[in-house]
Amino acid sequence: MAEKTHYSLAEVAKILGISRIAVFQRVKKRDLEAVRIGRSWAVPAGALDSILGRTLRPGEKRTIEAAVRKVVSEYGEVLERLGKE
Repeated sequence: MAEKTHYSLAEVAKILGISRIAVFQRVKKRDLEAVRIGRSWAVPAGALDSILGRTLRPGEKRTIEAAVRKVVSEYGEVLERLGKE
């Protein structure tokens, strides 16, 4: 069986443990990516993965990489010493 490409708002609500109305409100505020299919809404699997922390958006990834570079540049020597212990 093929993996799902989209989830209904009811399915997303069940996965996230919130109401269907709360999911719809997030879609309307553009906090959650969704596409209109006829009279219904569907959330792409990739958007759901991002919300659940399974994947990172490009901006999130750049932010994390910048933070790691900053920590390594400021605390690199200390990190090396801790690694030897």
